[in-house]
Amino acid sequence: MLDIKFLRENPEIVRENIKKKFQDQKLPLVDEAIELDAKKRAAQGEADSLRAERNAISKQIGMFMAKGQKDDAEAAKKKVGEFAARLTELEGLEAELDEKLTTVMMTIPNIIDDSVPIGKDDSENVEVQRYGEPVVPEFEIPYHTEIMEKFEGIDLDSARKVAGNGFYYLLGDIARLHSAVISYARDFMIDRGFTYCVPPFMIRSNVVTGVMSFAEMDAMMYKIEGEDLYLIGTSEHSMIGKFIDTITPEEKLPYTLTSYSPCFRKEKGAHGIEERGVYRIHQFEKQEMIVVCKPEESKMWFEKLWQNTVDLFRSLDIPVRTLECCSGDLADLKVKSVDVEAWSPRQKKYFEVGSCSNLTDAQARRLKIRVKGKNGNYLAHTLNNTVVAPPRMLIAFLENNLQEDGSVRIPEALRPYMGGMEKIVKK
Repeated sequence: MLDIKFLRENPEIVRENIKKKFQDQKLPLVDEAIELDAKKRAAQGEADSLRAERNAISKQIGMFMAKGQKDDAEAAKKKVGEFAARLTELEGLEAELDEKLTTVMMTIPNIIDDSVPIGKDDSENVEVQRYGEPVVPEFEIPYHTEIMEKFEGIDLDSARKVAGNGFYYLLGDIARLHSAVISYARDFMIDRGFTYCVPPFMIRSNVVTGVMSFAEMDAMMYKIEGEDLYLIGTSEHSMIGKFIDTITPEEKLPYTLTSYSPCFRKEKGAHGIEERGVYRIHQFEKQEMIVVCKPEESKMWFEKLWQNTVDLFRSLDIPVRTLECCSGDLADLKVKSVDVEAWSPRQKKYFEVGSCSNLTDAQARRLKIRVKGKNGNYLAHTLNNTVVAPPRMLIAFLENNLQEDGSVRIPEALRPYMGGMEKIVKK
């Protein structure tokens, strides 16, 4: 969420940013916010004047009473009573205007970084760099669920009966591989200095609206009926929420946390063949990383975060590339984002396995995440990035490590987490 003072002083910059994100329907919100802000400040100004006058008159009442001037005292009391009625009215108006202004401000997108390429959607994202040599073997690579089925490692039919489409049972060595990847990712991030955390898997509505846009919330979140709770779509939400309404001494920053959680997503809309199986599902597990830092350090941390994901995938012999997300592909709170994509030998193309985002102070302003500095308090910057999400990681892992004889090679780094196994073979 933008600072209202910034919008008030720089309306043209905000309008131009909205145009860069191809959200022209939001342009009227700028004038609406300015108008609501002016009315709110006018109400605040009148209320402050009345309070000052009321306090002055209240002091006079004591003086009148001390001098025996009862009529003057009663007249002053009557005026104070009139002020109280008007103040109650103004305070109600302030609250109403503040709520309306907050709703508008939460809909206006954050100012994107100057380095972000301008484009309408993800088709205009820009490749930055490739890591590892993408290989297409001479033998045919089956669809990922077919590979799993050969190891008796997945049961979609039973899951469909139990929970519906978008769920699965993982079994045997495939289930073990899933857990091994999560454990390896956890230790990988701990070795890089991050603190391991298992967060709440449900969050309240004030945290939801603090960490994401209304559109994202509607498309992603499952609501717990009858309670002010939502199932998390990613642990980043509860991890950032951990710092809600806090003031952290500057010397304690940065906070660098890596978290494990299950994730739950609606995944609205129809999806193509390449997004079936375990690619786009309602429940999965993920290792995440978040950083809460000083503003001057957020660009540095952004580069470190996406590099962690690249390094992890390369340690498992999976070729990847990084993509700079264009303006139209950025969620409203994001200032800059880089996607990490893994190579799919079967599709002969890359597909997304993680996303790294810098939100600067947007989440911090919504959640009141502040830093106590030498010259006063200021808002922290927040960043997040996927370490690994095994459903998609499993697709990349199986395709890139499948051997011609049908076995799956286990890279050396993962073998300690697989009981020393060097390959998965058909039972």
